[in-house]
Amino acid sequence: MSEKITEEQLKSIQDLVGQINNGQLQIGQLETQKHTLLHQIAEVQKGLKEFQDELEKDYGKVNVNITDGTITPIEEDVKADT
Repeated sequence: MSEKITEEQLKSIQDLVGQINNGQLQIGQLETQKHTLLHQIAEVQKGLKEFQDELEKDYGKVNVNITDGTITPIEEDVKADT
């Protein structure tokens, strides 16, 4: 006859393993959400770039204050030949 741990010990080890498994499942779900959000952010960034390109066609190279909409020209550095 094989020896066994007590029912209480068995319940304790099952609970602990269950907690680990639950934690790993939650991490997997969070990683999936993270992956989805990263793709969504990339799409929004693409849309922002396209919008910035349209603004540049209308206003030239400018900085836009996203609080009040004011624009200021971007000064490009012109280096003199030495």
